[in-house]
Amino acid sequence: MNKLTKVGFSALCGSLAAISAANAGDMTVTGGVDMSWVSLEQNTTGNPIGMGSNLTFKGSGELDFGWTFDYTVAMLNKDAFSTAAVNIDMGGLGKLNINQGDSGNGIDGYDDKMPTAWEEPWGNALGTGIQTVVGVGKSSNIQYTTPTVLGVTLKGAYAHAGGQADTGDKGSGGVNATVGRIMDGVININPSMGTEILAGLDMFVGGSYTENYDGADTTPSNNKYEAVSGITYDIGPISLGFGKSGISTGETTSTTGVDFYRNTMYGVALNINDDLSLSYGFHSSRKHFVNPDSGGQVSTTEVESYQVSYTMGGASIRVAETKGKNLSYSHNNDKDATVVSVSLAF
Repeated sequence: MNKLTKVGFSALCGSLAAISAANAGDMTVTGGVDMSWVSLEQNTTGNPIGMGSNLTFKGSGELDFGWTFDYTVAMLNKDAFSTAAVNIDMGGLGKLNINQGDSGNGIDGYDDKMPTAWEEPWGNALGTGIQTVVGVGKSSNIQYTTPTVLGVTLKGAYAHAGGQADTGDKGSGGVNATVGRIMDGVININPSMGTEILAGLDMFVGGSYTENYDGADTTPSNNKYEAVSGITYDIGPISLGFGKSGISTGETTSTTGVDFYRNTMYGVALNINDDLSLSYGFHSSRKHFVNPDSGGQVSTTEVESYQVSYTMGGASIRVAETKGKNLSYSHNNDKDATVVSVSLAF
């Protein structure tokens, strides 16, 4: 197996600035920087030194009748605009979120909601190529979240034109020839009913529907469907989780196209104390072709990751040892990765 080593140092700036005006809400700015060294054994690494930075601007305020609102803008490397979201808390009427694709709405927020000390198993340096559920998550969308009643919370999200670039005020996006509307629904259940033994139990199920077109928005095609379900349970210092997800692409016209993906995920995390956490996570994704004889052999990508996280005041040290098999659904494309990260909060 190829061995990849990545050492990262991250200095997360806390509140850099706070600006407030009477009766006009508050504005805060936070930021961070990541510095890394990457080493690929038996491969050409090139320049191993990397750096990433980000700034997050957040404003908040309150309306006369008790509703609150906040606005978040994220700026990524080289001052490139990343995401923006407006969240309106309407109290007993629920919450409304207008979002320019920050991967938090709809089923995308549940793509791998398993317990972990740090990252998802596929989120550590390997470039696994695993296809997880997305739904509205990458598109400009609107999401409504109901108040929680008897432990049940419902979410509904809608993107009018999937795959389109974000648009500014009074603007509109172009027409996507292959992707139309996207609709997501999620049910989250915490059936504690006031009992201590069920307080740590959380169950979720979600689905997504995407309109597909054959090269023109007037010619319907087989639509795309996505689904995810799972359960997590916290009992004392231990957290357990298991979940399933699947993607039906709607592809039928290409004999080499992918018919569907079927994913399995599970994880366990242990909090030794307030500072030290350990975890093990596993995620597998099986790729099926429309025509296996012409399209290719069914392949399963598997990733497992052992992780540890330790916090010392404003500093955190995280280590992940990750093993990948058949990465990007390519047979015998196996790699290991060791990631060491140090973060400093200010």
